[in-house]
Amino acid sequence: VLSFGAYAIGGGYWGPTQDELAVEAMRAAIDSGMNAIDTAPVYGFGHSERLVGELVRGRRDEVLIFSKCGIRWDGLRGGNGKEILGPGGVKARVERDSRPESVRYEVEQSLTRMQIERMDLLQVHARDPLVPVAETMGALLELRAEGKLREIGVSNYTREDLEAARLALGDVPLVSDQPQYSLLCRDIEADILPWAKENEVGLLVYSPIAQGLLTGKVPAERSFALDEGRSKKPDFQAKNRARVNAVIDEVLRPIAAERGATVTQVVLAWTIAQPGVTSALVGARTPEQVRENAAAAELSLSEEERALIALAFEAVKIDRGQAGFAARARAK
Repeated sequence: VLSFGAYAIGGGYWGPTQDELAVEAMRAAIDSGMNAIDTAPVYGFGHSERLVGELVRGRRDEVLIFSKCGIRWDGLRGGNGKEILGPGGVKARVERDSRPESVRYEVEQSLTRMQIERMDLLQVHARDPLVPVAETMGALLELRAEGKLREIGVSNYTREDLEAARLALGDVPLVSDQPQYSLLCRDIEADILPWAKENEVGLLVYSPIAQGLLTGKVPAERSFALDEGRSKKPDFQAKNRARVNAVIDEVLRPIAAERGATVTQVVLAWTIAQPGVTSALVGARTPEQVRENAAAAELSLSEEERALIALAFEAVKIDRGQAGFAARARAK
């Protein structure tokens, strides 16, 4: 019910990382029962995948590897890109590209970086508006038939795009969608979540702790280095942090104290208890963080506690503005 999200270990958005510590964190995840690791080529411009490959040498049969395609920083075709930070503060332009030839190239590069023969799940990272869904799914079907990936999924798709993908795959199931979901971002409850339940498509939700905002460990007065993405994210403005922390202190901390748990564990327990959620992807950069996260799988909140938590966060108003809305919809 909890999977290791390998976004942060790639560096870039999250600032400097320590490779050895990152691999230790992933080892701790496997040892703690997290049997799936979710990565992507664009996470650190290939760096996250290389670290995953280092991890699984000798342990491949113990872990499911999920990766992605559809966001390129190399071989750009031009059009719909933006600039993002990579390891060492290096910037590069990235863009969506789900053309069949691009998908094939990315999959082959990912397999080489991780030094594996097949991925357990390959997900289209984001919808490419310039390429029909059926063309992208056709490429993934070919790669699946060749044994380079076991299952097919998507991420950040609308309900309409999900239906198009499902139909394009025919008898091969669309096994998963990876949307953003947390106490501060529950948009999928209106359409994506019911659709996924109806069509038996798993939901691997990302940002369940809102990039740390829901942990209770990010006080309003904290500052972020300019080379870290959260310094520019509207959700992390001091006034928004103060609003979130007020609810954490009033509602989550008493529940955590009564259960002998941490705030993070309560938030994760709430998330994985939601009907339709298959697994929550949660990142960590140290073994200690991993073990804290993993323990949330054993925490069972009562129906009354879950309802109280949901109601309390429904009242939280995050001031994102137009730029913040775009970041919430597309950032990952």
